[in-house]
Amino acid sequence: MRGMADPTDLDADALSRAIHARDISCREVMQAYLGRIGRLNPAFNAIVNLAPADVLLRQADERDDELARGHSRGWMHGMPQAIKDTGHALGFPTTLGSRVLAQAQAPVDSLYVSRMKAAGCIVIGKTNMPEFGLGSHTFNDLFGATGNAWDRSRSAGGSSGGAAVALAQRMLPVADGSDFMGSLRNPAAWNNIFGLRPSQGRVPGWPKPDVWVSQLGTDGPMARSVRDLAHLLSIQAGHDPRVPLSIPQGPQSFVQEALPKPAGLRIGWLGDLQGYLPIEDGILSLCEGALGTLAGAGMQVEPVAPGFDADAVWEAWLAWRRALVAPTVAAALAQPGAREQIKPEALWEHDSAARLDASAFMRASQVRSSFHGHMLGLLERFDALALPATQVWPFDLRERWPRAIAGRSMDTYHRWMEVTLYATFAGLPAISVPCGFDAQGRLPMGLQLIGRPGGDAALLQLAAIHEQLMTNVIRHRPPEPERA
Repeated sequence: MRGMADPTDLDADALSRAIHARDISCREVMQAYLGRIGRLNPAFNAIVNLAPADVLLRQADERDDELARGHSRGWMHGMPQAIKDTGHALGFPTTLGSRVLAQAQAPVDSLYVSRMKAAGCIVIGKTNMPEFGLGSHTFNDLFGATGNAWDRSRSAGGSSGGAAVALAQRMLPVADGSDFMGSLRNPAAWNNIFGLRPSQGRVPGWPKPDVWVSQLGTDGPMARSVRDLAHLLSIQAGHDPRVPLSIPQGPQSFVQEALPKPAGLRIGWLGDLQGYLPIEDGILSLCEGALGTLAGAGMQVEPVAPGFDADAVWEAWLAWRRALVAPTVAAALAQPGAREQIKPEALWEHDSAARLDASAFMRASQVRSSFHGHMLGLLERFDALALPATQVWPFDLRERWPRAIAGRSMDTYHRWMEVTLYATFAGLPAISVPCGFDAQGRLPMGLQLIGRPGGDAALLQLAAIHEQLMTNVIRHRPPEPERA
């Protein structure tokens, strides 16, 4: 390494430059990351189905040989990458965190995985998630629970919890996740990293059983810096004709050297939707403090009334969610003895969908359409809308889900994640940015910024301004366990 620091200390962009400058070999990078994974992963349980070290080192040697011949595959050349277990990666099972699918080998690479491989990454394994990605708490009966990067006794969030923890604890240089109901944003908030839910259609999902209706979930990037986030989005994004509703742009770069001046940018603060959302103490004030920092730099931050019927949006959301979740669970239930092995929350989603008829779904779609129009109206006034990224602090790892928030009972296993559905339901890009810690300085929290349709680049610019203003918070590293 010619006197270089530990490569796991580098952000991904600096690592990429060091690899391409031949300051460090791909083998040395792989050895460093495998060493860190071996030391820390037993404590956190973030990476699962890790490939054998000799196989990975052989691939790293191949990348070094390519560089010696003057050939680079791209920005991720030689970088270790573990794929969230919702994604297909050839040579690894796609378990979805379910015992029923423990041996389900990937038939092909998911499109975003093939794009990352084409850019040079080496897939080393998968990252842990809740069963079927349901519930923002990473635990399952196949691999167990993933502890928070800052406190292993607390939830990592989810469903991209394994990815967030592996990234925060520097077991990966960047990470991929997916987002349905905050599955990127919630774990990013709880692990003090960045998580971007791209615009609907920005990162095409393929292969999928349905390419027309199933548009609520999307893959996307996670990173410790906005620059790394933009690099990874640039690789993942771009139109594919097999996904007819994918955005007809790309490939393109989302990495920008110059940022706009903060003065003149307008942020609408939705807060708790005028008391509609129950939120634990300290979260709103922390988010408001971060927004105050942006306002101090010249941005216009204005509290704004939501102006939509949040109860109606929630009921419409439930209909869409059930309709889209049920087929995945139904496919697993086709396996003999599956119902006894699948968690009750997944069975509830599946069984509830059986009572959903076409007319009810279309009524929900009309509510969604009206809500989409309303959000567009708000975004004519503001460059971004702001909300907390989550309604609770990271909770006890042994709980399944919070039963109450601020004295209000939660009537479903995912009601406590309601704050994340608005960007999803409107098909808008949203990013979780670190905004500070609890009163004890121990547990992280994130601020959620929602951008205009297709406005991923502008949202990344806003996040980069935030990053510059809150460097001390963002660069604060989580403690490492004394013993794994």
